[in-house]
Amino acid sequence: MENARLKLYPLKFRPLFSEKPWGGFRIRDEYGFPHMPQQPCGEAWLLSAVPGKSTLVDNGPLKGNTLEEVFEIFMEELTGEKAYKASPHLFPLLLKIVDAHEWLSIQVHPDDHLAEQRYGTGGKTEMWYILDAAPEAKLISGFDREIERSTLVFLAENGLLPDVMHYEKVRRGDVFFTPAGRVHAIGPGILLAEIQQTSDITYRIYDWGRKDAKGKPREMHLTESLDAIDFGVTTKAGTHPQHHPGGSEPLVQCPWFHVHRVTAEHPVKKDYTGTDSCVALLFTTGEGMLLSTPYAVPYRKGEVILLPATLEEVEMIPSQPSEWLEVSIP
Repeated sequence: MENARLKLYPLKFRPLFSEKPWGGFRIRDEYGFPHMPQQPCGEAWLLSAVPGKSTLVDNGPLKGNTLEEVFEIFMEELTGEKAYKASPHLFPLLLKIVDAHEWLSIQVHPDDHLAEQRYGTGGKTEMWYILDAAPEAKLISGFDREIERSTLVFLAENGLLPDVMHYEKVRRGDVFFTPAGRVHAIGPGILLAEIQQTSDITYRIYDWGRKDAKGKPREMHLTESLDAIDFGVTTKAGTHPQHHPGGSEPLVQCPWFHVHRVTAEHPVKKDYTGTDSCVALLFTTGEGMLLSTPYAVPYRKGEVILLPATLEEVEMIPSQPSEWLEVSIP
């Protein structure tokens, strides 16, 4: 990084791709990202500072640097003072697109307390925004009844765990908040955007009898999961926020991220003065231009633009009707 003290600007990133046994080809077909793998792809990591899986800046003077490097140099100028004090060693947001061609494993993530105890890192709370779904697509979020730890072990070991899970049908525009500790799984035919804490810790509990490329069952983490699981009953996990064309709707507000959905057909100015947070824009439809003097940054669906906390005002100029998720750190 030749000039570490240059003025920050709207940053675009080159996605990372994760081949998964449950993935498909929707990410390739829908978004046309360059350099995609030829094998089924489960995830596109659009914005990541996970060590070893950090996305590269793809525009401007910082092009070629990882998000980790940019965060290390610019610190609170990138994230905002409050966010930096809360997470001084790790950029706290991770944004993905997930394509479920088959069921993902039934899994759970640790919360901050358990993850700090075991790994010295934060936990993994996440939310999903449904981008597309097959007519009968569904997902799992929590249990449909109270069960004991010993019962869960028996059910998981005997292939019966799906019988006690809470299922919900999904459609485009649904929002699911998945706190750390809630057992969950994404079902076939679902394409979604995922906003989460920066963590890659997943405990697989059940995997539908699936085998890996070598014909062996994938590794399970049943013992490790038991202290992470919330054994309470889930009655309703998803919401379908009312859509206001040309407006902004709050989707999720939690201690780790705030997410709004914004739609625009005409130019719109956004003023972030006093926000004290970076803002990640994940574009779900459309294309156009983001203006922030002296930068003009093109966008299209499937891309993320990260606005540093020091940036106060931008103007969005859609060339096609656009929708994006606006993600900030509370």
